[in-house]
Amino acid sequence: MANSLHTCSSSSTTTARLNLRAPSLALSDSPGSDSGLRSISFPLKSLKFSTRQVIKPPHRTTTKLVVKATEVDISLSPKVNSIKPSKTIAITDQATALVQAGVPVIRLAAGEPNFDTPAPIAEAGKNAIREGYTRYTPNAGTVEIRQAICHKLKEENGISYTPDQILVSNGAKQSTVQAVMAVCSPGDEVIIPGPFYVSYPEMARMADAKPVILPTKISENFLLDPKALESKLTEKSRLLILCSPSNPTGSVYPKRLLEEIAQIVAKHPRLLVLSDEIYEHIIYAPATHTSFASLPGMWERTLTVNGFSKTFAMTGWRLGYLAGPKHFVSACGKIQSQFTSGASSVSQKAGVAALGLGYAGGEAVSIMVKAFRERRDFLVKSFGELEGVKISEPKGAFYLFIDFSSYYGTEAEGFGKIDNSESLCRYLLDEGQVALVPGDAFGDDSCIRISYAASLTTIKAAVERIKKALLPLRRAVPV
Repeated sequence: MANSLHTCSSSSTTTARLNLRAPSLALSDSPGSDSGLRSISFPLKSLKFSTRQVIKPPHRTTTKLVVKATEVDISLSPKVNSIKPSKTIAITDQATALVQAGVPVIRLAAGEPNFDTPAPIAEAGKNAIREGYTRYTPNAGTVEIRQAICHKLKEENGISYTPDQILVSNGAKQSTVQAVMAVCSPGDEVIIPGPFYVSYPEMARMADAKPVILPTKISENFLLDPKALESKLTEKSRLLILCSPSNPTGSVYPKRLLEEIAQIVAKHPRLLVLSDEIYEHIIYAPATHTSFASLPGMWERTLTVNGFSKTFAMTGWRLGYLAGPKHFVSACGKIQSQFTSGASSVSQKAGVAALGLGYAGGEAVSIMVKAFRERRDFLVKSFGELEGVKISEPKGAFYLFIDFSSYYGTEAEGFGKIDNSESLCRYLLDEGQVALVPGDAFGDDSCIRISYAASLTTIKAAVERIKKALLPLRRAVPV
């Protein structure tokens, strides 16, 4: 049998002709009949094929296969279309691309410590690889790391769990989104104090729940007013998300305020609390951290999220965890089993080593926290010298959320009008070559978030550039 394929194209149709020379091929209804032309159409993905049979005596059959391209349906899920991309990640990626192109951009957008992972943790990861500890682990995490997490939560946070009440995931973000999806039903409300971590509202939408934002004030250190919370709670309120120390503000909730919030939560049977404590050890005395689950009556209602990225400078290791009542944690584990399965075996070994460094991470973490505090103090002093700028001094984390709204309404030569946080950030990137995150990403357009996870030398250079870029705008700043 001899086969040949011929193709031809036009502006509107692409055609492939397949000639099959086969003496025994017959597409007619009965042997020997000469029915002329017949066609057969059948679907194959997005292509339509039709075959035409030409009978040529004595017994020669030629079949032509015509392939026509059709338009592909490129529509997306309505849920995906409703979700906003992370502006923090977008700006970070943009800044990275500029650096790779040779532009000397200073990147103060991402919340990533500039420190190397402490040596004992890195060595534990290396040993895991050398010893062949590179296979799948149980979906919830190894018993070893879950036991270590239980010990840590008991000793440092005053909350007791068993290993089956712990779920280890690929970062605190995964732990958070799984918790939201596990407890929220369509139409439920997720209460989120603003400014908020950029992903919280989108996580609620992914669960078909409604994010309800409760704004806070810079004059009150961006802390949630219990009365405002109580006024917004309804029978649809399902989850309250608290982040302390906070991203993006660096605010830390004092125990007294958390107790007031707990009393309100206790009045609503359906209301649960997700306590994001990823920055718990990056905190500046006299501020102290309180785990919400440790408050009277709150253990049964609280899903505690934590991880290793910030405290131990392990961002790339992708390791976080969730602790809570078994019923909720098992539901989160069910979701994880269909998404990613267990976290990296190597990272889990490193995590065990991290928790073995001592209370609150020991000396390795205290050195990092001391450096973060020095950077915070420099930024607060430097920007405090600018006229019209408002600052709430961070008590934890490594972010400064500054009110630059007094610069809005000004004109920048060669750039145009600056009328919101996004245009000011674009101006500072263009003119000062410093990448920052606009406050509208966090629900407060008056502010800009500056990450001081970079070195002090880098931060000083960034402040100099920012001040220089703002200098031409000062005339328009109201006194």
